[in-house]
Amino acid sequence: MSTLNLTHEWDKTFPKSELVDHSKVTFNNLFGITLAADLYVPKKAEGKLPAIAVCGPFGAVKEQSSGLYAQHMAERGFVALAFDPSFTGESGGEPRRMASPDINTEDFSAAVDYLSNCDLVDPERIGIIGICGWGGIALNVAAVDPRIKATVASTMYELTRVNEKGYFDQNDNEDARYAMRQMVAKQRTEDFRTGEHPRAGGVVDPLPDDAPWFVKEYHAYYKCPRGYHPRSGNSTDGWAIDGMMPMMNTRLLRYAGEIRNAVLIVHGEKAHSRYMGEDAFKLLKGDNKELMIIPGATHVDLYDDVAGVIPYDKMESFFNEYLK
Repeated sequence: MSTLNLTHEWDKTFPKSELVDHSKVTFNNLFGITLAADLYVPKKAEGKLPAIAVCGPFGAVKEQSSGLYAQHMAERGFVALAFDPSFTGESGGEPRRMASPDINTEDFSAAVDYLSNCDLVDPERIGIIGICGWGGIALNVAAVDPRIKATVASTMYELTRVNEKGYFDQNDNEDARYAMRQMVAKQRTEDFRTGEHPRAGGVVDPLPDDAPWFVKEYHAYYKCPRGYHPRSGNSTDGWAIDGMMPMMNTRLLRYAGEIRNAVLIVHGEKAHSRYMGEDAFKLLKGDNKELMIIPGATHVDLYDDVAGVIPYDKMESFFNEYLK
C-alpha cells in the first residue's frame, strides 16, 4: 500500500458534527491504487452496524458533497465512508486527474471491500451513495457487485452518455463524436512527447454572462466559498484532457436492468440532468426500485444543505428497509 500525504485537520466545506467520530483511512483497489477516505462513525456505536460508501460528484473530493452525505448518514446510525477516487484528491494514482469507467467502478467495490472487513460493520448490510457523475457509476457497480444491498443515485449523471452525445444528447451524431476523438487523440500524441497531461479546466471562471444556467449553478458551488476546495478538480483546473477517452467508448448502464438489489434515484424537479436519472430508472426492474423527484430543486441543490432539500430522512428509511 502506497503512503499518502493525508491532511488530518478538519478541512471540509461543511461543519463537523458532534454526533459522530471522524478518522482518515486508506485501502487499495484491485489496480493497486491506494485510496484515501474519511470514516464517519456514530458516537458510542455498539455491535455491527450497517454501512454506506459515498462518492461524488465527479471532479469533487471527499471534503465536499460526499463527506457531507456521509456525516449525515453517520448521524443516523450508519458507518459511512466518503472516499476520493483514483487519481484525485488525497488518493493515489498517476497521472493525476485521470478518469476511467472501469477503475472508478472498481473504486466503489474497493470501498465495499474495506467496509466488509471493518470490525464496526455488518458485511451483509452495505449500501452505497453516488452523487452526480458518481450516481451513474454507482448503478454500474451495483450491477456487478451483489454485496451492495442498496444503492442511492443522487442528482445523477450518466457520464459516458454525456461524453458520447453531449448535454441533452445534442451532439449525438458520428461527426461530432469523430471530431472529439480526433481532438483527444492529438492531445495524447502531444502528451507522450512532452510527458505532461494538461487539464481541461474546472468550472469556468470568471463566469461569462451568457453561461448556461446550470454552469452558473456549478460556479456558485465550486468557485465560491460555499463549496470551493483546493483539491477539487472542479474548483481548480479540471480533468486531464487525454484521460477522457475511455468515457467516449463505454456505456455505464448496460446491465442496469440486472440489478436485483434495491435502488433509489433522487433528482431535482428543475435539474438539467433530470433526464439522465429518469432514463436510468426506466432501465431498472423490480418492485424494490424507486424514483424520487424533489419539487423545485435544481441539480446543485442536492450538493449541500444550502437549499435544505437533500432527502436524508428518505435515504435513512430506504437503507433501513433494505439493509436489514
